[in-house]
Parts: sequence; structure tokens; C-alpha cells
Amino acid sequence: MSSENKKSSVAALTLAAVGIVYGDIGTSPLYTLRAIFGSEHGLPLTHPNILGIISLIFWSLTIVVSLKYVTLILRADNRGEGGIVALMAQATNSVTKHSRWHFPLLVIGVLGATMFYGDSVITPAISVLGAIEGLEVAAPGMAHYVVPLAVVVLVLLYSVQSHGTAGIGRFFGPVMLVWFIVLAIMGVINIIEAPVILQALNPYHALRFMFDNKLLAFVALGAVVLAITGAEALYADMGHFGRKPIRLAWFTVAFPALALNYLGQGGLLIMQPEAVDNPFYHQLGSWSVIPLVILSTMAAVIASQATISGTYSMTKQAIALGLLPRMRIRHTSESEIGQIYIPAVNWAQLAIVLIAVVGFGSSEKLAGAYGIAVTATMLATTILTFFVTRYRWKLPLIVCIGATGFFLVIDVLLFASTSLKLFHGGWFPLLLATVLLTLMLTWKRGRELVSDNLEKHAIPLEAFMESLFVAPPARVPGTALFLRGESDGVPHALLHNLSHNKVLHERVVFLTVHIIEEPWVPEEDQVAIVELGHNCFQLNVRYGFKDEPDIPDILRRCSSLGLAFEMMETSFFIARQTVVSTPDGGMAPWREHLYVMMSRNARAAADYYQIPPNRVIELGTQIEI
Repeated sequence: MSSENKKSSVAALTLAAVGIVYGDIGTSPLYTLRAIFGSEHGLPLTHPNILGIISLIFWSLTIVVSLKYVTLILRADNRGEGGIVALMAQATNSVTKHSRWHFPLLVIGVLGATMFYGDSVITPAISVLGAIEGLEVAAPGMAHYVVPLAVVVLVLLYSVQSHGTAGIGRFFGPVMLVWFIVLAIMGVINIIEAPVILQALNPYHALRFMFDNKLLAFVALGAVVLAITGAEALYADMGHFGRKPIRLAWFTVAFPALALNYLGQGGLLIMQPEAVDNPFYHQLGSWSVIPLVILSTMAAVIASQATISGTYSMTKQAIALGLLPRMRIRHTSESEIGQIYIPAVNWAQLAIVLIAVVGFGSSEKLAGAYGIAVTATMLATTILTFFVTRYRWKLPLIVCIGATGFFLVIDVLLFASTSLKLFHGGWFPLLLATVLLTLMLTWKRGRELVSDNLEKHAIPLEAFMESLFVAPPARVPGTALFLRGESDGVPHALLHNLSHNKVLHERVVFLTVHIIEEPWVPEEDQVAIVELGHNCFQLNVRYGFKDEPDIPDILRRCSSLGLAFEMMETSFFIARQTVVSTPDGGMAPWREHLYVMMSRNARAAADYYQIPPNRVIELGTQIEI
């Protein structure tokens, strides 16, 4: 690629990153200062307090986002992929499965992922509410229309998800670029009006605020977190844009615009304390409110779209890693493999978002719920990063502690401050995370019990094949392909076929799919064929947790390895497992029944692997757990 094309590509990716990666954190100025100086905190609107709060926000953006995420965490990629699930895969892979750290790291990673789900539910609710609340500034009588309008916007947003974002996605970057430019301009105008606010760049004011106000400042710190919501998106979207565009977008666009706008809002509060009811919409005067409502609603929708797409991507990864049952996944773009739509997740998320909007009713009340979800994910990320730097990168212990210890202290402090909001909305993401954590760990444990049961009763394949061909059954034309688990012996479907039909196809292929804890597996490493004799073969397929399972495509590629398939002469034999809970099972009865319910509603294996339904023969088998 020529240098000009490279520059063009980086510029295009940087613009796209401005739209998708920074949509969440870019809409934080809508509600952050309003929440901090809200009546529930009881923080006096004094000159020193304004300087202290703005200083805290500026240095939070600098330390947590610029240093922790942009500088450190972006280095912890899993073959170019980021996000809490990819980080968990690295951390658990860096220690052995029998290590005492393996299960705790798995739980920390899953908990961080469930908190990200909480974040992705609250982001659409708080962003859209925060945008539409500008109507209250323009016309106080419209306050009771805010929630209904937010509901309409969100229902429309989730209703068009099945069509994908390919059509409108190209506008995300330009719209958010305009948004950040407007943020910067408003900030500069108010800084010129009150240049004294520039003193907030001195961290002394943040420290003085904390020491002077003590408990009150600690409580307010839980709302300061709102300024850094969306930082996790930097890492989660690394696989889509790459490290360089994300860093460029942050340091050249997002960070300067956010810093200027928060400084500007602080300057406004110094000059006009009465603007504290909604500092964002008071920055330019009454003439600007309606245009700002329109622009901020567009920005909020883009921020929401980014978290919705992130939820689909994380769910797909969780399914591949065995943390969730198989679900129907639709691709919404022929050219972009990452653009997917999961109907079950879409409608479940919409329902929870609408409950949050109607139940809380305002962005200020949702602020407490938001903070705890964000800080819990950040804390989990820091802990997992330590294990990656220590056991995967093999860095000296003192370097690992130095690289992550400082951020760990900050994360614990921020999480503790947001935990004070437990009874003021913080319970909402915790409840959601608890439900999801239970589902994920139950599904993972249930799969292990099923695997143990199959392994216990498994007949070794090699020994069975030897005995089978001592007095071989009649062979019939065609190819029989049997799906076989990693720890299975002879597939149940083969035993049923031999028992009932008394025949064997002229060619038999055993297919085993291995999901490894890496995001991608190169095509040349995905397929391996082992000859078993008597025209029988073991076909091993390796996928990463972000690869798209496509068995027909695998079979087409087998022809270059000497094993050609004619689809109309190939029959796929799949054992449909019926799981039954038993009194002496390996889990509590309620968890076993929960697993059975999820198992019965999981997407069929043939559908998940894109096997043509007219070539599938399903044979039932019952498994006790």
C-alpha cells in the first residue's frame, strides 16, 4: 500500500473512530456537571468547589483515559482484538486450567462483561434522556414530554437494528466530529468569559477539593466518574479500528473538545450560578437550545448505537467461549463481518432500557446506576491486565505492579465512591449483572457436566473402529459426516445409525470444532485432516471466538487437502441432546433446571454452523446431569 493510501486509510479510520468509539464519552457533558451539583449530593456551588470539580474531571480524563486506556490497556491486545472478553481470554490462557487463579480470573472477567452489559443498557437511556431534557430549558412546560419522547426515540432506534448500520454508519463520524467541534467552541466562548477557570488545570485544586470536603467530596467523586464513561469502548473497539486511529481520534479531537467544554461549563457556573439546573444547555443562551437538542439527540443515538453493536459483538464472543447458549445471529452487511444482529439480545435490551427510562425518569437519577457499572468494569480490566503483563508478557513483578497498581488504587477509589449510590440507582446494574453472571456460570458449569457425562460413557473411537471392521457392516454410497465433541468418543448418532439401519456410508467423516481462546485463527490453520483407515477420517476445525463458524465453507476448502465433498451426497448426522436434571446432580436443583431450560431454547447446532437443513439428520440422545 502506498504512503498516500495509508494516510488516507488512517484518516478514514480516525474519523470513524470519532463517531463510534467516542460517542459514549462524547455525550457525557450533557449530564455530568448537572449530576455532580444535583441536590442529592448537597455540594455547595462555590468558586473553590467549581475549580476542584473541573480539575477532578480534567485529571480523570488525563489519568484514566489518556494514560490507563490509551497508553497502557490498548497494548494488551489479543491478536489485534480488545475488550473485556478478549482480555479475560488472555488472562485465563496465561495461567494453566488447573491453576488456583484460573476460576477467579474467569469470574472477574465474566463479572466485568456483565457490568459492560449494564453499561450498554444505561448508556442509551441516560444519553437520550440527557439530550431531550434540553426541552425543559427551552420550555419548562414540556418537562412531562421528556420521557415519552425518549421512549419513542429508543423504540425507533432498536426497531431498525435488523437493517444494520451500513447505510447510516458512514454519517456517524462526520456528525460526531461536528458535535465535538461544537463542544470545543462552546467551551472556548465560556472560557473567554471566565478565564479564571483555567486555574482548574492545576491538580492542586482537585487535591484541595478532596481534602477540604472529605466525605462530601468522596460522594461527589461518584458523579465525576460520569465524565469518563465510555472509556472501555476504546479497548473494546480496537479490533475494528486499530490502535493508531483510536489514539489519534482521542488526542486530536475527543480529549481537547471534552476538556474545553468542561472548562467552559465551569466558567459558566462561576459567572452564572443559576445555570446549574442544566449547565450544558445554558452555554450559548436560549437561542441555541433547540439546535443543541437536535444535535445532542443525534449524538446520543450514535452513542447508543455504539453500545448496542458492542453488546452484539460481546454476546457472540461469549457464545463462542461457552458462556452463553447458541443464539440466532444475523449478518447485516455482506462486506463487514463484524456487523451482526442478534434478535433475542436486541429486544431484551430494549425492554430493560425502557424499564430504566420509565423507572428512573431522568438522567440525573440514572447517574448513580451508570457510575457503578462503569467503575466495576474498569476495576476488572485493571486486575486482568496485571495477570496478562505478569504471566503472558513475562514482565518483572515490580514492573507489573508499577504499571497496574497506580490505576488499581484509582479504580478502587472510584468504585467505592459509586458504591455509595447503591440505594440510589446503583442496585440496577448490580441486579442485571447478578442475573447475567448466574446465567453465564450456570451455562458453563452445565456444559462441563454434560461433557463429563459424555466422557464417562464414551467409547474410545480408535478401539471401536478396529472392532467394527473385524466384521464390517454393509457400506452404502455417499458421505456421512458426524459432529463429535472434543472429549467425545464414538458419536451417539453413529451408534444409533448402526443400531437401527445396520449400514455404514462408504466414506465416514468425524467433525470436531475446537474454539480456542484467541480471537482469530488464520485460514491455513483452521483445518486438519487425520486419516483413520477404511475410508474414515477425523476432520478437526479450529476457530477463534470472533471467527464466523461456517462448516460448508470448511468442506469446500478440504478439497485442496485431498478430501473433496459433494454437498448433495453428504449427510450430516447430529445428536440432539435432551438434558435431564437428576436429584444427585452436580449443581443445585434450580441451577440444573435453569440449564435445562436454556439448553432446550438454544439454537440448533446445524443452524449455528450454517449446515444446509435439507442435509441434516438428527438423532436424539438423553443426558443426565
